[in-house]
Amino acid sequence: MRNAFADEITQIARQDSSVVLLSGDIGNRLFDKYKESCPNRFINCGVAEANMVSMSAGMALAGMKPVAYTIASFLVYRAFEQIRVDLCYHDAAVLLVGVGGGLSYSSNGSTHHTLEDISLMRSLPNMQVVCAGDPLEVRAAARAYFKHPKPTYLRIGKKGEPAVHEEVPADFEIGKSICLKEGDGVAILATGNLLPLCSKVSDELDRNGSSTSLFSFHTVKPIDEKALLRIFTSHEYVISVEEHGRQGGFGSAVAEWLSRQEKPMAKFLSIGTPDAFLLYTGNQESARQTLELDEPGLLRQINKFLNPS
Repeated sequence: MRNAFADEITQIARQDSSVVLLSGDIGNRLFDKYKESCPNRFINCGVAEANMVSMSAGMALAGMKPVAYTIASFLVYRAFEQIRVDLCYHDAAVLLVGVGGGLSYSSNGSTHHTLEDISLMRSLPNMQVVCAGDPLEVRAAARAYFKHPKPTYLRIGKKGEPAVHEEVPADFEIGKSICLKEGDGVAILATGNLLPLCSKVSDELDRNGSSTSLFSFHTVKPIDEKALLRIFTSHEYVISVEEHGRQGGFGSAVAEWLSRQEKPMAKFLSIGTPDAFLLYTGNQESARQTLELDEPGLLRQINKFLNPS
């Protein structure tokens, strides 16, 4: 995903001289082509994420289009006050890009796990929260942002994530989900970098007799309420899946919407990580296995929900 973002932001900046990229001392080689094309619009802020966010807010208020890029755990947790006060309070149009969302940096331990960021970011007034599901959604999200800039947190994975879409979704719009497969029994709502696994899971469920829909809810805030209403009134079971804590994340956003509905709705299950630090050091694949967020683990949780007896 980070390679897709680096290429896309380079292309965008070549066409728009108001775009400036700020980095928290990472991505130096990743952005070599950007720096060649726009040498005066790349700022390495060092390990000073709070300063980077404040600088970005000031640039936005001065009419520029800043993009602040660094590891998600450092961006969200270390600079939260500046994001809240300097960026959101002033409604400053800054694109915050958190690379390595979820368990992407699992091998670095709990300090690098980002399992509370969606919760924090969606709690802030004026903030949009976008979690790209594959490299092509990363490109689409970047393009969509610059059509209507406002405070936005773009959560992406690291590298090597498979593509689910065949091409960049032409109809991508922040706040509007994408239907990837349509069934009428079970609906899987995926956000972020578990989308490729959810695609495999939905196919396996179909092979076992289910009629499964798959949706990419790339935008957690503003959530696509019209799509939720259609989904919950046309399916028997709805399942949200995210590489994030169940508290305050995408599943919570769906449950909050569901609690306000008056008519009968589908049964709902939220799948995410538990309310605990993962005190295990291993790669992302093994961490997902530990937390039942790999393909067999997701199938176990879903089948238990569909067949409780």
